[in-house]
Amino acid sequence: MTESVRFEDVSLLYPGGTIPAVSHLDLTIEKGEFLVLVGPSGCGKSTSLRMLAGLEPISDGKIFIGDRDVTHLAAKDRDIAMVFQNYALYPHMSVGENMAFALKIQKVSKDEIARRVTEAAALLDLTEYVDRKPKALSGGQRQRVAMGRAIVREPQVFLMDEPLSNLDAKLRVQTRTQIAALQRRLGTTTVYVTHDQVEAMTMGDRVAVLKDGVLQQVDSPRALYDEPANAFVATFIGSPSMNIIDAKIVEGGADFGGSVLPIEREVLAKADGDRVLVGVRPEDLHLAESGPEMKVTLVEELGADTFVYGTTPDGVNELVARSRGFVSPRVGDMVHVDPQRTYVFKESGMQERIK
Repeated sequence: MTESVRFEDVSLLYPGGTIPAVSHLDLTIEKGEFLVLVGPSGCGKSTSLRMLAGLEPISDGKIFIGDRDVTHLAAKDRDIAMVFQNYALYPHMSVGENMAFALKIQKVSKDEIARRVTEAAALLDLTEYVDRKPKALSGGQRQRVAMGRAIVREPQVFLMDEPLSNLDAKLRVQTRTQIAALQRRLGTTTVYVTHDQVEAMTMGDRVAVLKDGVLQQVDSPRALYDEPANAFVATFIGSPSMNIIDAKIVEGGADFGGSVLPIEREVLAKADGDRVLVGVRPEDLHLAESGPEMKVTLVEELGADTFVYGTTPDGVNELVARSRGFVSPRVGDMVHVDPQRTYVFKESGMQERIK
């Protein structure tokens, strides 16, 4: 029976530390939801997962699985199953024995173990490999065995800590599709950690973005992309990253590479001081006949898309424009760009979005 998960004002300060690894985390994961924790290295995402697993003692706050307060419960009593980036398979055991091992320790009956292993192997397309040793499997197959070992336990919550990071690029794409489809079939609440924002956006029902141990925003992938709460979320979500220009407020708007970008007066009134951060996604920055100028430093032709990299004329701000088809200005050319959609953030503090 799957359950919801709730972090209530959870913090972790390691002994001797001065800055919490995780600070005042409030987060609810609904029953059956696939939630992805994402952020740069050291942001606290794996630590949050390990606190939920019972592998890290928390300094403050409470953690609930369903209605149970599991804050001080041992890991073995939390009814969770964890999948790590290193598969941690026993090399001397077959695939079937690896999957059955935890059930044997729990003294589950042989018939029940056989049933669960058979079902999990069929679900993961591993039926023909159950008698093989892990060394005879590919990386993707080993990861599926690790998934199977978690599935047979029929836990309330799956925890996955960067399970695809040891796979090559093509296999990662294939396996992430399989994991997402599998989770939807099983309907088990899943908390998934990754540093890869593309992985997060393609897999999660919701995505929680962390930075320096602080939750920045949690929302659907589309909402994170369209309505980022601050400049960090805006630049972290999306590839290539959103262009951010540190712009001076001028009459009628903000200075965008020597041109005035119109911004409503009531928006600028929310700014701290006389500067704002103006954000434009590469796909919203089009090459044009007129408008702000950009000096081209690199052109990447990728078939359907062309990415044109450059700087504002003063060389201070770097820009990326995405163009459909083959548009090939030369390096060193001055081109005009037209920002179709812009975001405005405060320059100071949390750089929160004001438009």
